[in-house]
Amino acid sequence: MSARLHVESVGAGPPLVLLHGWAMHSGMWGSVVADLAPRFRVHAVDLPGHGHSVAVAPWTLDAVVAEVAAAFAGHDEPLAVVGWSLGGVVALRWALASPERVGRLALICTTPCFVARHDWPHAMAAAALAQFGDELRVAYRLTLLRFLSLQLRGSDGGRAALATMRGHLFARPDPAPAVLAEALCALAATDLRAGAPEIRQPALVVAGERDALTPCAAGEWLARALPHARFTAIAGAAHAPHLSHPAEFGVALNGFLDERAASARAG
Repeated sequence: MSARLHVESVGAGPPLVLLHGWAMHSGMWGSVVADLAPRFRVHAVDLPGHGHSVAVAPWTLDAVVAEVAAAFAGHDEPLAVVGWSLGGVVALRWALASPERVGRLALICTTPCFVARHDWPHAMAAAALAQFGDELRVAYRLTLLRFLSLQLRGSDGGRAALATMRGHLFARPDPAPAVLAEALCALAATDLRAGAPEIRQPALVVAGERDALTPCAAGEWLARALPHARFTAIAGAAHAPHLSHPAEFGVALNGFLDERAASARAG
């Protein structure tokens, strides 16, 4: 593994990589790691500049993908990659850049384009995303706590999940405000819609029915654009279904990943 990238690896079985969301770290996966470890060798990554990982400069999507890809360059078999929000965008870009390395994708509350455009209504306004950057410079921790609240707003079971997320968020070193600002700029500039049809790996797209950050319609579009994808919307969930609805999320993810195990046995 890279000395720059912090990766926590547990379990035994085929390799599976977890990529978290913006301003988070790999400790925010809740029970997902423990649930998968009996069947997979789970690699929970702190993305560059987050948690215990060293930042890349400048923080761009391609630089992050290169750093993550380098950390897993020694693996012989294709990886299953589970990406949440920003982590899902990293996973999509990685799958495009290295289709031989990424064998299967699970994309959680992921969108190919985070900012609304004239032909893309399924996203937040550019001004709303920029506001996070402005507020980070004024009140860093309060802004991150507000972002947590937005991720679970309107979600059934959101209050308990929010308490869990708050308890874990500051358990690792804070990302530098400059890293978070650069990551927001990268998200604002990213539009992977044209490349989506080229991603031919089996894929699962999971959306939260009440997600205000990456609307459910964006996930539906992505699942249609990916040639070999299925779509699951979790009723009552917002932007963190793995925390607010772990049982429903587990059914969707495990069903998808079990297909990989069955395929490997058949091969």
